[in-house]
Amino acid sequence: MENKVLAEISARHVHLSQEDLETLFGKGYELTVKKELSQPGQFACNERVKVIGSKGEFPAVSILGPCRKATQIEVSLTDARSIGVDAPVRESGDIEGSGSCKLVGPVGEVELSQGVIAAKRHIHATTADAERMGLSNGEIVSVKIPTANGRELIFGDVVVRVSDSYALAMHIDTDEANAAGMAPNTIAEIVR
Repeated sequence: MENKVLAEISARHVHLSQEDLETLFGKGYELTVKKELSQPGQFACNERVKVIGSKGEFPAVSILGPCRKATQIEVSLTDARSIGVDAPVRESGDIEGSGSCKLVGPVGEVELSQGVIAAKRHIHATTADAERMGLSNGEIVSVKIPTANGRELIFGDVVVRVSDSYALAMHIDTDEANAAGMAPNTIAEIVR
């Protein structure tokens, strides 16, 4: 059974609803593609927004497209502490009762009562990938991040997310990648 997966580092970013996009950038505004991401149909945008918490701000946070039904800000726990926002560890899309912040764009501002999370580390897999690897949707696994610098690390509590709209990859945030001393394009091993 194959147990290798590309581990990718997910830095702080924002997913916007169409309504919030238009408030921040103007009526009828459309996001522009800077670069395609590993997940099909997902892209980093040229546009950026300011994210403001109670103790500080990030002046130019990347937006990922396309628009979603609800605005979501994904930060590391270190990011959250540094700007004074609450960011519970959650799966993407689970924003009910999560942290609040203000977003500032070139033409408007949005005050969010919820939407800030630290994304739970996860593996995206297609149905075929999951079957080949003996994984199931929602399963929790452990993954070893090999490094050449003596900081090899095994992450537990990695949730498997299965959908045929995904491409096989593991996503961890910058805090997690730094803890392991992980380099880009690292091939990790699922050790269960």
